[in-house]
Amino acid sequence: MPHFFLNKRLIILLISLIVLVSLIGFSLRDKDNISKPEQFFKDVVGFGQSIVSRPAHGIANFFENVEDLKNTYTENKKLKSRLEGLAKLEKEIADLKKDNKELRSVLKKTEDLREYETIQATVISRNPERWDEKFILNKGKNSGVDTEMAVITSKGLVGKVVSVSPMTATVELLTSENTQNRVSALIQGKDKIYGLINGYDADKKLLLMKDIPVDKKIKEGQNVVTSGLGGVFPKTLDIGKVKSVEMDRFGLTQIAYIEPSAHFYDFEHVMVVARTMGKQTNLDKGEE
Repeated sequence: MPHFFLNKRLIILLISLIVLVSLIGFSLRDKDNISKPEQFFKDVVGFGQSIVSRPAHGIANFFENVEDLKNTYTENKKLKSRLEGLAKLEKEIADLKKDNKELRSVLKKTEDLREYETIQATVISRNPERWDEKFILNKGKNSGVDTEMAVITSKGLVGKVVSVSPMTATVELLTSENTQNRVSALIQGKDKIYGLINGYDADKKLLLMKDIPVDKKIKEGQNVVTSGLGGVFPKTLDIGKVKSVEMDRFGLTQIAYIEPSAHFYDFEHVMVVARTMGKQTNLDKGEE
């Protein structure tokens, strides 16, 4: 009896192997001609896939289109802003061209406070006892030198002509103790600050710029030049830089200590400055 069951099991195993091999061979055969059940099964699966894939593709395409529209809107907005900026820039350029043309036309007809000519001169005399006050030049009226003209070195302003003869001229330095020796000055910056160079601190070796309004803010290092408003000196001759500021003794105005650009002690060659614009009435007697 046990022998019979063993044979039966062997027979079933062989039949299973035959069926498996047949199925493998069936699956590997040419698929150009498939059976009706296979055709039906594939059609059902394909129909189901088409039902699922179409909405999925539609949804995906919808979101892609929304993203494209969003990008297009952003790019369009940027392009519009650039176009608006270009239009504004074109208008500004047109206005600047017009202003430039008008200013060029005006400058051809209008004198400038900055315009001046120079007369080269040499120091021929300087009194040792009054070294910081006056010196004499080798040029006078015959060379076009006149009183109240500014005198500069390559570094900056040193003084003004106080008297002339046909062949010579006497110059008073900014370091002079003469209280009438005043120069209308301007502290350059965002706000224009006017005052008078009037006095010299021999110990500190600094010029004094007085009569500055108390509400004006002054910073160390700001440039100081001639204002051109005194009626004689041209504008923007270099005087020096602000070293420090303090209130006057009455607390009504400020005094700025100016480090001069020029050296007052040792120089030989100077330039006498003749402003080309016609002289105006002085704002104050003795003020340049």
